[in-house]
Amino acid sequence: MPTRHDIRNVAIVAHVDHGKTTIVDAMLKQAGAFAAHQQLDDRMMDSNDLEREKGITILAKNTAVKYHPKDGGAPITINIIDTPGHADFGGEVERGLSMVDAVVLLVDASEGPLPQTRFVLRKALQQRKPVILCINKTDRPDSRIDEVVNETYDLFLDLDADEDQIEFPIVYACGRDGIASLTKPENGTVPADSDSLEPFFSAILEHVPAPVYDEEAPLQAHVTNLDADNFLGRIALLRVEQGELRKGQTVAWIKRDGTISNVRITELMMTEALTRKPAEVAGPGDICAVAGIPDIMIGETLADPENPIALPLITVDQPAISMTIGTNTSPLVGRGGTGKGADAKSAVKQRKVTARQVKDRLDRELIGNVSLRVLDTERPDAWEVQGRGELALAILVEQMRREGFELTIGKPQVVTKLVDGKVHEPVERLTVDVPEEHMGAVTQLMGVRKGRMDNMSNHGSGWVRMEFVVPSRGLIGFRTEFLTNTRGTGIAHSIHEGHEPWFGTLTTRNNGSLVADRAGAVTAFAMTNLQERGVLFTDPGTEVYEGMIVGENSRSDDMDVNITKEKKLTNMRSASADSFEAIVPPRKLSLEQSLEFCRDDECVEVTPEAVRIRKVILDQNARGRASSRAKNG
Repeated sequence: MPTRHDIRNVAIVAHVDHGKTTIVDAMLKQAGAFAAHQQLDDRMMDSNDLEREKGITILAKNTAVKYHPKDGGAPITINIIDTPGHADFGGEVERGLSMVDAVVLLVDASEGPLPQTRFVLRKALQQRKPVILCINKTDRPDSRIDEVVNETYDLFLDLDADEDQIEFPIVYACGRDGIASLTKPENGTVPADSDSLEPFFSAILEHVPAPVYDEEAPLQAHVTNLDADNFLGRIALLRVEQGELRKGQTVAWIKRDGTISNVRITELMMTEALTRKPAEVAGPGDICAVAGIPDIMIGETLADPENPIALPLITVDQPAISMTIGTNTSPLVGRGGTGKGADAKSAVKQRKVTARQVKDRLDRELIGNVSLRVLDTERPDAWEVQGRGELALAILVEQMRREGFELTIGKPQVVTKLVDGKVHEPVERLTVDVPEEHMGAVTQLMGVRKGRMDNMSNHGSGWVRMEFVVPSRGLIGFRTEFLTNTRGTGIAHSIHEGHEPWFGTLTTRNNGSLVADRAGAVTAFAMTNLQERGVLFTDPGTEVYEGMIVGENSRSDDMDVNITKEKKLTNMRSASADSFEAIVPPRKLSLEQSLEFCRDDECVEVTPEAVRIRKVILDQNARGRASSRAKNG
């Protein structure tokens, strides 16, 4: 069959923070993708604000470099897909793999293969993609290259790789310095026999198969991602499998439900470095972007109008975690961070607080996020959103909050399913790296959460690696407690392992809440008296309302408190006496920590300026009646 030797399509997959985006940066710079006068940022592929803040890749993105072989041959286009390393964004990984012919598996020279490495590698092996192993960060002082290579071989065997897949080439690299070599360097050193990524480029050209096609086959192009442009509208990113796609061409659009309609390609673009440039034609193996089809969805096919043949739809793993997202129903809706809006009506106009706006935004998210599901609930202003994990759902809420939405978020729940009439819940494989002295604390923590230890290994460096199988429910709220118990030194990563029969009741939070019993502003006088009751979450002057949670009780039950109490003034005391009281600084909870903190009868209020935890039933008396009914059945 004819082959296109002028193009290679490869995805870079790895665990979180093993250096994917950094090595792509170095490839772009060394391939001459930028002019000498251009100002270059670190992690150029992480273009999203949230990605830069959190230091992780959330969306799969593609770039293209023109590589000029050293032997003077014709330049070769290398299309690179930078995929997320976090299993919560697994839908992005699966889409990225559908666009390429091989993968580069990046593994940290010290940490070795971790749960997300297993996740992304399993996906690649299932799709029969050749693998190039790249041992990155060889300059780390604690690197252990030989052991990491052996652990990777063990992982391939674990995942039932065949003989061809296990015979992978190995490249050693320091992505930060832009140096790679085929010769193993000493532990803790940069490869000495090279000063560039030239060996890495050569390995890609040699081991990534060039796209093959059938000259007689009709057009087939697979939609793998979506983007939007203010001028062009919705843009579909696709890989051309067979035939040619031209600007102005009329093609058959085969939808997810099997219906076919003819559409015209108004704009065709190809990626060069980080920008899309207009093109006239895209051939087999090319990754391009087209405009002119306003309702096109991921997984659909563009085909020849005379002979339309659909490509298989992209399928992703089932969601494991769900949370309820609805409109903000608190007394402070639309009134800013302090609740003291100068003009409450004008503030509401600038915010997105209606059910229709929230539903439209969730529907828009479904277009580009194939691993998310939105289901209706009994309430018309709330929806159940299901996703891969807590982080994926928290990222969605954070994005909506930055866009001006005010939301009420329910406690994360697991998505169960019935197997032979019995309820099964999702379980995760948790890998924990901790110093030896914290081993007992972590084992105790996992015992409470019904985790069972599968494996434990000691590398002899003072650190222990433990593997647990634990219900997904047990990991909701786990990370904050884990970091506290390990003094911030522990590293924990988990990955979905399947479903097992219901584990029974779990009690993960022993302490109750301190609940405000009236509306008003927090006073320093009230905080001084309450701080011995538990840990407070609010600053003096913060506006609160009845039913809002202002702290964590030191005991197991909830306590209604008056945090707005003022010191009575007499002719012996001045009003400024408050400021001399010693107040313990309050604990500030992030959005993820607030979601972890929630109990079943609590929810999180999210606005652009503030994250507040509150009771679902705000009225103190109504809450008491509801809990009595629950106890008495």
